[in-house]
Amino acid sequence: MATQYIGPELSACFSAEQLFDQVDRLEGETFRNVARRRTIKVNLGDENYFAKIHHGVGWREIFKNLLQGRLPVLGARNEWLAISALHSVGVPTMEAVLYCESGLNPARRKSAILTKSLDNRISLEDFEFTNPLFKRQLVDLVAVMTRRMHSAGINHRDYYLCHFLLDPQVGEPRLNLIDLHRAQLRARVPRRWLVKDLGGLLYSTFEKPLTKRDLLRFVRTYSGGLATLQDNKAFWKAVLRRARKLYLQDHDVIPPDIAARLEIP
Repeated sequence: MATQYIGPELSACFSAEQLFDQVDRLEGETFRNVARRRTIKVNLGDENYFAKIHHGVGWREIFKNLLQGRLPVLGARNEWLAISALHSVGVPTMEAVLYCESGLNPARRKSAILTKSLDNRISLEDFEFTNPLFKRQLVDLVAVMTRRMHSAGINHRDYYLCHFLLDPQVGEPRLNLIDLHRAQLRARVPRRWLVKDLGGLLYSTFEKPLTKRDLLRFVRTYSGGLATLQDNKAFWKAVLRRARKLYLQDHDVIPPDIAARLEIP
């Protein structure tokens, strides 16, 4: 089995024959190099791209995930499909310009994806939330992107502020959602995966100067109306418990100012 796509901007750089091997020979700045997978930044035709190259996860990894009740990520296909799905529902993300996959054996399936580099961006993890109006706009924008993603049956699985890239060169907030390697696509996102995404996102805001009002604003926008924490109390309590649990994995206690944001009457 072989599946591949070469965007017009890269047609002069690659040929259809043995496409994976061509991508695998690319050299550039290494961002990740772990067993059977590497991520590099390359320059092709005076443009920067990120290449994610997978050499198959192996049966041990597949069985480990299955025993833990999780579907294993077998390669670049998740990211390829998630990028397309997010674009279709108006969630700004990466632009994929090359994809290839080969091999019937799921443990040894090779795959690769190239996306355009989002240069001159800053992650929301590193952004200083100092302008009140801009902060409110960001809260609304992240909530809308999250609602659209979840409504489309997609959950991210690594949903933190660091995976939102902000373009600081424009006056209004403009974000791109990245790192979709572990994303899951279904007809509908199960409740527990909604809780994990939202809990992870909330946890990643704990060190930011956000308020309980900002949290309520996110809930209303995510819910698509005037909903409050009380309207789906059990669900939002589960989200808050998830965020607390993540924080307490690395800290002894939750500071009072953060705890005050997380109270639901």
